[in-house]
Amino acid sequence: MRAIRSSPLQSEINVTPLVDVCLVLLIIFMVVTPVLVTGMPIQLPETRTGDPAAKAPIAISVKEDGSVYIDTLVIRRDELEGELRARRARGVIAPVAVRADKRVPYGEVVDVLDACRAAGFEDVALMSVKRRD
Repeated sequence: MRAIRSSPLQSEINVTPLVDVCLVLLIIFMVVTPVLVTGMPIQLPETRTGDPAAKAPIAISVKEDGSVYIDTLVIRRDELEGELRARRARGVIAPVAVRADKRVPYGEVVDVLDACRAAGFEDVALMSVKRRD
């Protein structure tokens, strides 16, 4: 009969895997957070005056290539009014902030504003950045 050896019990916690997971999560949050805060990256026009954005608006972005985003969801321009109507039907009552690249033709921005108003959103604002003088 063989004697059974027992290994000494290790009473310390190995924190290396925990630190690895925390660092990976930190990197993910650092990459994702700027997109969540500002929506799609676009170059806004500059103004001398302007009000800060309303609290928790629905962000609609129009990029230079004409693509339209609601928050970070890309959507076809002809589906914009329907998507906004669906959000309103679900009880989403919030101001709308339209962020259009400064190189987007004026007519395309007006089409987005028209879709917002047709969906029942009357509180629609155009976003810009304050000019540094």
